[in-house]
Amino acid sequence: MLIHLIKPLKKTTVSYVAQPLVQTPTHIVVRALWTRPAVDLGYMQIAVGDFLDEYFYQDQWFNVFAWYTATGRLRGWYCNVTRPANIHRHSLTSVDLELDLFVAADRHTVTRLDVDEFESRAYNMHDPVTYRAGYAALTELESRARLGSAPFDRTQPL
Repeated sequence: MLIHLIKPLKKTTVSYVAQPLVQTPTHIVVRALWTRPAVDLGYMQIAVGDFLDEYFYQDQWFNVFAWYTATGRLRGWYCNVTRPANIHRHSLTSVDLELDLFVAADRHTVTRLDVDEFESRAYNMHDPVTYRAGYAALTELESRARLGSAPFDRTQPL
């Protein structure tokens, strides 16, 4: 399946191939392999060979990437606040709203990221529906993470 992550603020689209694992009428889980260079985000290390079980939803304003080492150890979850995904038979498109959440593997550390980028979009002035939906999605993700609700209930790959 071809995944397209659209990042309007950065005027980029990241496209890659992922393997579908689970699909329901409202969401899909795909597996993708990290093939880019290693990255130190400060709160998480990313290495070549890592893989992600990525959860995309047609009825939610977010996606969740469960990030694993090449040996299958969970690094944590990286969550993007997005518009609901457009899921098709052979492709998926997700539009990133530049508001993110990192959840450590032990779920004790839950960190909001890029709030300043989201605020700089001024959705509160020109698109209040998106503004409210963005923060509601972030709150929902934090709640699910703290409670260990899906998809934060899985520490092993699918």
